[in-house]
Amino acid sequence: MNALTITLQVLLVLASLLLVPLVLLHKGKGGGLSDMFGGGITSNAGSSGVAERNLNRLTVGVAVFWAVIIILLGLIERVG
Repeated sequence: MNALTITLQVLLVLASLLLVPLVLLHKGKGGGLSDMFGGGITSNAGSSGVAERNLNRLTVGVAVFWAVIIILLGLIERVG
């Protein structure tokens, strides 16, 4: 293993650990498992505040970063 592969693997672990709580912080939109725990009752599906939009952007950004790392690691594995 070279230094690039190790660096990408460390970044992958960090991105994965960050992505899990970001996904769990989202409000339930109803009709799923969140309704079972009462999340669908209190959530307002029509409104999305600034904090929710920023959380969405951050989650998508981390998810794209995570996917790029996965692709790079796959390319390195295939070439190397």
